[in-house]
Amino acid sequence: GCHHSHEEFAVLLLRSDMIWQSLTRCICGTLVINLRLILVSGKTKEFLFSPNDSASDIAKHVYDNWPMDWEEEQVSSPNILRLIYQGRFLHGNVTLGALKLPFGKTTVMHLVARETLPEPNSQGQRNREKTGESNCCVIL
Repeated sequence: GCHHSHEEFAVLLLRSDMIWQSLTRCICGTLVINLRLILVSGKTKEFLFSPNDSASDIAKHVYDNWPMDWEEEQVSSPNILRLIYQGRFLHGNVTLGALKLPFGKTTVMHLVARETLPEPNSQGQRNREKTGESNCCVIL
């Protein structure tokens, strides 16, 4: 799954132990998820994460390793970075593993800066979250 050129990561390795750990895991054949994050401006960047990483872990990591060419989009705090996957905002405690993402493939998510998550328009949202895993329109 993940034998595509490790040279690209060499530059990142100097900056981040976390990526180094991910890369080592990758080489050892353990699961690594490659996320391509897209900003509202259309700029993209790829990051490596493990299935145990949650949406808030990812936001913090991206904030701490903010790409140079994203300078104009720099945000003041990792707490306002939100991930959108298949059109849905991910809550901070959702892990990549829970999303059942395909390993060895690149998963695309949108990264937006918002103070708060959109409020549900009905009070039934909380119960739906526990029971409602079935989304009629998830594209596999």
